[in-house]
Amino acid sequence: MTLLVATLGACGLLLLVGCTPAAGPAAPDGGDGPDRRAERLAMVASQLEPRGIRDPHVLAALRAVPRHAFVPGHLQAEAYDDGPLPIGAGQTISQPYIVALMTEAVDLQPGERALDVGTGSGYQAAVLAEITPHVWSIEIVPELAQSARERLARLGYGRVQVRTGDGWAGWPEHAPFDAIVLAAAPGRVPPELLAQLAPGGRLCLPVGGQDGQELLVCTREADGSFSERRLGAVRFVPMTGAAQADG
Repeated sequence: MTLLVATLGACGLLLLVGCTPAAGPAAPDGGDGPDRRAERLAMVASQLEPRGIRDPHVLAALRAVPRHAFVPGHLQAEAYDDGPLPIGAGQTISQPYIVALMTEAVDLQPGERALDVGTGSGYQAAVLAEITPHVWSIEIVPELAQSARERLARLGYGRVQVRTGDGWAGWPEHAPFDAIVLAAAPGRVPPELLAQLAPGGRLCLPVGGQDGQELLVCTREADGSFSERRLGAVRFVPMTGAAQADG
């Protein structure tokens, strides 16, 4: 999903998630070529750890997933920079730090079940799949869903299930989920996603409108109630589909 404006989080950390996409290919080219592991290690050491990302599963995932394989060929030289990149269809791949922050916020553990809402090029889904084999992902733009499905399979993440659909409704056939990550801003927390959390499950998403948005973590408690933790101010593009009708 695309973020138009960079803001500062509660701790003064730059929450730069996306940008206005530049003209380019409709989808990434698959990223064949050198592994570029040294660049990923440097990205984690310089961009993630200094900003407080500590979860060893998250750090290992960001070191492992070849981010350059999820961006267009003409932008691969910038794949490990500290910023978002356009991937076509009016969407972007998020800044590595934001992917790490949201993944750490849902506290995903090996073997748990995760839902990624807003597949894009498939990068967030691949990061989740480095932690657990049980990952489902939903993308509302058909061409992005198809290209992400093919890319994930080609890169060894074929166990990730990708469907074309409206993420507001989640994926009830595979619920409950221990973790849900949503990379677009609805006006309120989608009740369908809350309903699909397992006891103890965590949902991380931006919520709000043009007047302001916050990154939230919602947790389903053992008694069925929900608690909420605020991570700071952000500005994502609005969630499309049913979220817009919801007002």
